[in-house]
Amino acid sequence: MSITSILSAEDIENAVKDCQAPDSFSYKKFFQLCGLSSKTPQEVRDVFRILDEDNSGYIEQSELKYFLQRFLKGARTLTEAETKSFISAADDDSDGRIGAEEFQSMVFS
Repeated sequence: MSITSILSAEDIENAVKDCQAPDSFSYKKFFQLCGLSSKTPQEVRDVFRILDEDNSGYIEQSELKYFLQRFLKGARTLTEAETKSFISAADDDSDGRIGAEEFQSMVFS
């Protein structure tokens, strides 16, 4: 399964372009622009599985750094500040990583 089987390639490209400048990433805006926030819970879980590159059941900080690249090859990496902000916004249990339910809550918030 690929991310473009769930989200439109054009929407993904627009979302990535919107946060091209370092420290301009906003997860809420990104999820809206790429169309993820309007998908079903199952589709959001499918995207989570794609983002969880090591299949650990979590998105760790090392995977989150390359978050945009999972959506569009050649996209920039997230800055350290963006990565930390992203994790702290979703990490309800303070374990330093984002689980599937935390990710889903974040997408639909």
